[in-house]
Amino acid sequence: MEYLIGIQGPDYILVASDCTAASNIVQMKDDHDKMLKMSEKILLLCVGEAGDTVQFAEYIQKNVQLYKMLNGYELSPTGAANFTHRNLADYLQSWTLYHVNLLLAGYDEHEGPTLYNMDYLATLAKAPFAAHGYGAFLTLSVLDRYYKPSITCEEAVELLKKCLEELQKCFILNLPSFSIQIIDKDGIHELDTILPSKRSS
Repeated sequence: MEYLIGIQGPDYILVASDCTAASNIVQMKDDHDKMLKMSEKILLLCVGEAGDTVQFAEYIQKNVQLYKMLNGYELSPTGAANFTHRNLADYLQSWTLYHVNLLLAGYDEHEGPTLYNMDYLATLAKAPFAAHGYGAFLTLSVLDRYYKPSITCEEAVELLKKCLEELQKCFILNLPSFSIQIIDKDGIHELDTILPSKRSS
């Protein structure tokens, strides 16, 4: 029932996640952070089974940080994505598989901005935009309609708002607040939390 979204621009990536933590049919909190900072310019967004998301995402985060300590430089977003993919694929073939869906977004001086989409079956794909959760069924068509490779940051924020309005209008569940981050050459920047309003029919 959770929702992640990522939009890649020419020199940045905009990512957002809902802030809801739920147990069964009960909303436990509405300020839950589903983004983990893997390095100065890489974010991992993770949704799925509650225990799996924490354990797997923190395992990846700590190993990426260990890599920097051992080698003196950070993994690129592509390197971090492939490391994450390999671990998820290995766990998928063991008795300790993790039921998690991931977005990995980062900026590299040589590659520029990159967005990777990964599901619980360890399928890895580089994409200009991506979404996870039931909300993706409602918003991928909006992204497909309005996305363009030259999209500016302001236009990406407006596109994000369109997607969230679509959720509020059509999704049966209530996702009251969303956390938003932008990643560019200067690092990771937090935007104001969006409280989407319902769109009129």
